[in-house]
Amino acid sequence: MAIIGKMRVTQSLVPARFLVLIAHLVIVITMFWSLDLNLISCLPPSYTTAQYNEKQTLLIILLSITLAMFLIELCGFVSGFSMFNQSQSLLSIAAHAGACVSLSFYLFDSWDCTLYAYIFGFCR
Repeated sequence: MAIIGKMRVTQSLVPARFLVLIAHLVIVITMFWSLDLNLISCLPPSYTTAQYNEKQTLLIILLSITLAMFLIELCGFVSGFSMFNQSQSLLSIAAHAGACVSLSFYLFDSWDCTLYAYIFGFCR
């Protein structure tokens, strides 16, 4: 009976992990699409071109690294390499769910761009 219960947990972690991964990916892609709005919202009212370029470079680099890590994680997940590892699945679900919630607040509340680096560090 314990084996059947373990299989059910494993089978429920796989779709949950996939959905949370895709939700996080959609939020990051949305951040790329609304990059200009995010940059303007995290700059002071009177900003210089140098400040804009600095924040834009920072955000583009972090978002590009995030997408590269998504590619690596999705390849490992889809290939089955890490699909049925319960501890890795739980850690991945927790990290990506936390990132989804944090990035949703980041987008809706117009947080400072440097906070994305902290979210990236804690949730990746």
